[in-house]
Formats: sequence, structure tokens, C-alpha cells
Amino acid sequence: MTDKVIRPNSDLPVRAAAGIVMILVAVAAVYLGGWPFRLLVALAAVLMLVEWGAMHRIARNPVYLACSLLGGFLLFAPTLLLPPGEMLIAAPAILAGLALLAGLAGRRVTLAGGLLYIGIPSFALLLLDWLSYEAVFWALTVTWATDIFAYFAGRSIGGPKLAPRISPNKTWAGLIGGMAGAEAIGALVASLFGLPAIFLWNGAILGLIAQMGDLYESWLKRRAGVKDSGSILPGHGGVLDRLDGLLPVAVVTLALAALSL
Repeated sequence: MTDKVIRPNSDLPVRAAAGIVMILVAVAAVYLGGWPFRLLVALAAVLMLVEWGAMHRIARNPVYLACSLLGGFLLFAPTLLLPPGEMLIAAPAILAGLALLAGLAGRRVTLAGGLLYIGIPSFALLLLDWLSYEAVFWALTVTWATDIFAYFAGRSIGGPKLAPRISPNKTWAGLIGGMAGAEAIGALVASLFGLPAIFLWNGAILGLIAQMGDLYESWLKRRAGVKDSGSILPGHGGVLDRLDGLLPVAVVTLALAALSL
């Protein structure tokens, strides 16, 4: 998620084309639900964890072990057939155990932290899908709206920088534009899908949370001395670059759903 100033050699067409493809894949997976959605979430989580390991210069074998543990959990946790309320309790405990195992194997606390940072939101999306696929779609569209509106507000308005030491291209105009876009699109989607009122009025807050997630990942990259978390997505960088805002949004959306559905 960015609000970069466009230069003559902008990769905006490539970014837009890749973004459309990613949106179509995500929408199809959410619509189909079940294994297609589970596979997409697990794949994205594994790729993010690989990028996390590379950014923190962790040896490959422990990272691959952590990816196997996380991917396997995300794929097969639904087979536990526990009620959602029990899964809310069991899943964090299981993920904590997997994180501890991965951290001990790699002798790196950061690997355990990465598994939790990526694993908890990823599982939140799966649990949210069990509760209401409409809420999953709401979380996705709010995050996308934040990204798009922040980008164009930052580009067209400019102005004071939001956090120049962390992400020099982000502006206060982009932050406000992203929040406004998230509120408008979030309210529209909530109305179309008949979601509870709590989803109508919290789009802007989730837009703020998405951008804070983006800033956190920018801080991680600055510490690691890298521009992007990876290069797998044309014009976008890595998977973590694309989903940094969705990670906290998924957790908060699950909380909203648990309170209202």
C-alpha cells in the first residue's frame, strides 16, 4: 500500500494490471470458499513467511520448517471441526506452539515472531470465512479502497509527510484520503451484503489500521535495508508488501464479526 508520486517512468500500468489480476483471484477464492480459499490463504501466508525470513536473514531450512508448520495448520485446522468460539481459543495456543518450535529450530526469536505475525491474521481470515464470507469480502474491499484512495490522494494533493523517516512518500493527505475511501466503500459493501451496522461505521477506522500495518512493514524493511519484501509480484514487490495492511484488518474484522454476527 503506497501513495507514491508518479514519475515519467512510472510502473502504474503494470501495477494496475497486476492489481486487477490479484483482486479477481481473491474474489473468486472468497466466492468459492472451502478449499480454494484455504489454499490461497495458506499459499499467501507461506510466501510472506519466506519473505520475512529473507528480510531477517534467517537460514533457509528453519524458514522452510516454519512454512511447513504454518501452511499445514492453515490447510488442516478446519478439519478439527471445533465450533468457532472454541477455535478462537485453540488456534492462538496451537500457533504459539508452532512458533516456539520454529524459533527453537532456527534459534531465532524473529522467526517465531514472524510466524505469529503472519499466522494469526491468516487464520483470522479462515475463521471469518466460516462465520461470514461477506465479512471477508468487506475486509478485502476496505483494504483495497484504503490503498487506492491513499495512492491517488497522496499523488494529487501531496503536502506534509506522514512519517518521513519510515516511509518518505506517504503523506497526511494520503492517510486521510485512504480513510475516507475505506469508509465510503466499506459502508457501500456493508449495505449491499446486509452486514450489521458495526460494519457500516468502522470503515475509516479499518482504513487507519490498514495504513498503520503498511507503516509497520515499511519500518521492518527500513531496518532490514531493503526496498521491497520480495519481487514476485510485478510492479508491487513482494506478497508481504501487498498484504501488510490486510494482516491487522483481518484480526480487527474478526473481532467486529464476533461482536455482531
